[in-house]
Amino acid sequence: MGKGAAGDIETGQLYPNMMENAQFRWAFIRKVYVIIAIQMILTAIVASVVVFVRPISHYLISTPSGLAIYIVILISPIIIMCPLYAYMKRHPINFILLGLFTVAIAFGVGMTCAFVKGRIVLEALVLTSVVVVSLTLYTFWAAKRGQDFSFLGPFLFAGLMVLMVFMLIQIFIPLGKLSLMIYGCIAAILFSAYIVYDTANLIKRYSYDEYIPAAVSLYLDIINLFVALMAILEGSD
Repeated sequence: MGKGAAGDIETGQLYPNMMENAQFRWAFIRKVYVIIAIQMILTAIVASVVVFVRPISHYLISTPSGLAIYIVILISPIIIMCPLYAYMKRHPINFILLGLFTVAIAFGVGMTCAFVKGRIVLEALVLTSVVVVSLTLYTFWAAKRGQDFSFLGPFLFAGLMVLMVFMLIQIFIPLGKLSLMIYGCIAAILFSAYIVYDTANLIKRYSYDEYIPAAVSLYLDIINLFVALMAILEGSD
């Protein structure tokens, strides 16, 4: 009965007037979520090493050479994304680059968590999990009823630009805990909307060989939401 029910789900339409084969689309969706799950496990491992092996974080922020290494690690995901998208259909190069990209992001996440209370990290993790699962289920439910979220694209881009400018201002002119909470709230709302938008693209728009960009988009949404929630909790602590 269980296998029969799963088969009925995967042969059903994900959205009205679906012209493609539902089984192919479900297979693509499963592949993307498996990749994201592996990225999350790798992120947890790398971040845990950075958090619990204290000499790593102290070396990176207390010495000139360590600070230089840290800056390189922070900008490396941007650098890696160029060849990652260029070779996204070339196996196994695409997965090697994706692994390097994930490790670099995970290192940054670990450094952020290393200087935050463990309670706040745990609370942010639980909240992120609840939000991601809820929004994902909602998006699948809404898509099946014909809801289209493509209109969010321009608004999300504008919101991202505002967030980047706000972050630059915060770097050069720190405004204290209140500004940290404001930044976190804006970012949390923005990346929650991005999860809905990118999940809708996963259901309707990505082609079957675009599993790398689909996984990267959702992975970054989840990570950024987690960091934003930590900023809110830390600012209110």
